Amino acid sequence: MKREALIRELRALARKRGLAFEVFTDKGKGSHCRVRLGDRMTTIQSGELSKLMVRTIRRQLGIESD
Repeated sequence: MKREALIRELRALARKRGLAFEVFTDKGKGSHCRVRLGDRMTTIQSGELSKLMVRTIRRQLGIESD
């Protein structure tokens, strides 16, 4: 999964659940960006993300796997 696809998915989930969602491209180092979903925050690298990385990001943001 590409980073942009994950961000689109997270944005839709935030809208559905009524949570705040922000992407900070200036807060990460290099090609990384920071994402805030509700009161949780994590860093996402650019490019292709492995299934394990996507699962880890979702866990950090408090999202249960569907």
